[in-house]
Amino acid sequence: MTAIRPGDARDLPFLEAMLYEAFFWDPASPRPAFAEFRESVEFRKLLAGWGRPGDRALVAEADGAPAGAAWFRLWTPELHSYGFVDARTPELAIAVAAGRRGQGIGRALLDALVETARAGGFPALSLSVSPENPARGLYESAGFRRVGESGTSWTLALALEPAAVPRG
Repeated sequence: MTAIRPGDARDLPFLEAMLYEAFFWDPASPRPAFAEFRESVEFRKLLAGWGRPGDRALVAEADGAPAGAAWFRLWTPELHSYGFVDARTPELAIAVAAGRRGQGIGRALLDALVETARAGGFPALSLSVSPENPARGLYESAGFRRVGESGTSWTLALALEPAAVPRG
């Protein structure tokens, strides 16, 4: 059984491992050693100062062990990542551990992160994805639409509306 819980600063090493997986999603592409990639400027920037306003993370656990993670951060026009849209729209990242893919964990994390953003009053979410990445289908099925390009990646965004308030 998979459970999803809020992530915190103690999960940062797992978020780093999942960020590595997200970067190197294509098994046909060569991967640098994790320790080497961890020192790159782009990698360090993406999780630097974790816990600042706008940072949210979720961790999926299966059989008592972390199985995947999803998170988002706010960026500025001066400091941002590839999926940047604007300073009010958090950019998300998501990855599932190699041995846990294809079990619905990514969908569960994405759905929960969308609800987290909606509950937080964010107007939208954005992300960056290679058009060849199979995860693109997951994002598009959740309503994300292409709004731009950055290098060889597409920027996708999902407009969020407040959750409907039940009337009764």
